[in-house]
Amino acid sequence: MGEERKEQSPNLEQLLEAEKKRSEEYLTRLKYLQADFENLTKRFDRQIEQVKDRCTESLVIKLLDVVDELELALKNDHSPEAQALVEGVKMTLKKLRKVLEEEGVTPIESEGKVFDPSRHNAVATVERDDVDDCVVVEEVRRGYMMKDRVIRPSIVKVSVKPSKSQKESKKHE
Repeated sequence: MGEERKEQSPNLEQLLEAEKKRSEEYLTRLKYLQADFENLTKRFDRQIEQVKDRCTESLVIKLLDVVDELELALKNDHSPEAQALVEGVKMTLKKLRKVLEEEGVTPIESEGKVFDPSRHNAVATVERDDVDDCVVVEEVRRGYMMKDRVIRPSIVKVSVKPSKSQKESKKHE
């Protein structure tokens, strides 16, 4: 009987080692699957956030037209009788800007900046001696960014140096 135990003992030890190996393989697989699952969850969260931003973006672009119209209404001279209405428009514009800011919408700085085709849409050039080439000299319509994306480029006028023929014609005058 003693010999039987000795023979069974190595066999049991081999079985035990095989089970330990199998258990370690399962644990390693489980860790990889858990990491894959966490990465997948993070990717889905990013994609959902991107879709949400795209949906919000179309509404924000429509609201920017309303902002433009309210700003235009405030530029005109108003009679003293219309002062209450003007104050109401200012308050509405302020609230609308705050809502847009909460959504990550910011105006693009243009005037005096170097022309950037990814942020500006040039509609005209203006010959100027006092300004470097390709500098925005006038903003026709304000552009906006939402978080890190341009959702509406600024429409601008860009400076260019006067041509030699124009410089000569000015000298002759």
